[in-house]
Amino acid sequence: MEVVAYGGWNRCARLVSGKLEMIVTLEVGPRVIRFAETGGPNMFVEYPEDMGKTGGDEYRSYGGHRLWIAPEAMPKTYYPDNNPVEVDAEGDWHVFTSPTESHLVQKQLRIKAERNGFEIEHRVYNRNAFAINLAPWALTVMAAGGECIFPQPKYGIHSENLLPVRPMVMWAYTNMTDPRWTWGRRAVRLKQTENHEPQKIGAFVKQGLAGYANFGNFYYKRFPCEPAPDYPDFGCNFETYTRHDMLEVESLGRLQTIEPDQYAVHVERHHLLTGVTLPKDDEGCGDFLDGLG
Repeated sequence: MEVVAYGGWNRCARLVSGKLEMIVTLEVGPRVIRFAETGGPNMFVEYPEDMGKTGGDEYRSYGGHRLWIAPEAMPKTYYPDNNPVEVDAEGDWHVFTSPTESHLVQKQLRIKAERNGFEIEHRVYNRNAFAINLAPWALTVMAAGGECIFPQPKYGIHSENLLPVRPMVMWAYTNMTDPRWTWGRRAVRLKQTENHEPQKIGAFVKQGLAGYANFGNFYYKRFPCEPAPDYPDFGCNFETYTRHDMLEVESLGRLQTIEPDQYAVHVERHHLLTGVTLPKDDEGCGDFLDGLG
């Protein structure tokens, strides 16, 4: 790890895995504000109006990858992460810890380089004197102009598949006729454009995989898919949301009871393939996702 200036902040941590780099803010956050091939375009969104700012009580989006708590609620979920971050090292892990929030939870990102990517362990600590119930929620906010993709369950014939295979969850503003959606037999895709209203959908993705194509590259994350009824939002371990300036690739941990000074944990693995274009047809997209292993 090296400390570098980035985006108007004087102190950020730069982590390297082969030709890939992650940059983590230290003066606010923690946020993974950049994930890219070294010298290449940032797959994560950056908001120019927020870059370099610190302090204050207003929530700022900043951009990048962040840790929230679910179920979503105002103002608890939107607690501003505008203060300096404590940074430490534990073996191969780089540990970034935010100050304790006013409702007495504390967030931590633990990151280590892996072959062709990074593992991120998200921890939410309970600093209350009593147990609390929540789920860790990892939001990766992607740069505009790309397309999200996640796999469908294995297709089967009716006579051999009498029970449902997963939930698909909608919000009040979900519009399944929106042309940004592509509903395939093997994959679901959502384009990011600048001229439409927000869209969101959630699902339980047994494959524990979702990605985003942009700039001729393909970003994807892997996340847990434990069979359990206690995921947030009617059983979602994955959600995607888009608006005029970005798209989010989100994964969620299970709702759980956290005792005082204990923590909930949620692990993702982030990868980036460069010089890769998604196939245009559904079968090709399904084969592409299957080929990620």
